[in-house]
Amino acid sequence: MSSEPTDEPQHTHRRTPDGEPRSLRFDDACIVVTMALLALITFANVLVRYFTDASFAWTEEISVFLMIVLAMVGGSAAVARDTHIRIEFFAESGSAARRRRLAQLGAALVALLFAFIAVISVRMVWDDWRYEETSPGIGVPQWWYSIWLPLLSALMSARAIGLYRRRSRQSDAQYLARDEERAP
Repeated sequence: MSSEPTDEPQHTHRRTPDGEPRSLRFDDACIVVTMALLALITFANVLVRYFTDASFAWTEEISVFLMIVLAMVGGSAAVARDTHIRIEFFAESGSAARRRRLAQLGAALVALLFAFIAVISVRMVWDDWRYEETSPGIGVPQWWYSIWLPLLSALMSARAIGLYRRRSRQSDAQYLARDEERAP
């Protein structure tokens, strides 16, 4: 075993062979399952409508919920992979130090925003539970749906904090090398 320094990241045991955090497997699995459920529900509703001229009343309610879950988990994975939407003119111009600081600022702002959403949405869940609100289509307790907003917002905030920490540990040269690797 050589004692020469390497440029490899120190936490390689927590990464997949393509360099992504292993914890993103959860996000990817949730995305796949959610998409499959959406497709299955929609297909079942189309078949029922075609053959009976009726529809499942519950499909729209569940589909809207699943689309929100899909957007939140997909957004979380995008933040963790640092592929979220940004204005390239600002994010990719200037010195390496400026670009890295902007990436840190973006991650910090995303973390703050979704932490705020998680905190304030707890009140909504509490009100749904306390006042025994029910969903309009199926009539199940509304908090069954609303409980996921603070949980998924906290996940997104945690992913942004992780991205901030990764950007803080990188040198300017490492940040530039990562950008050049990802360029098309």
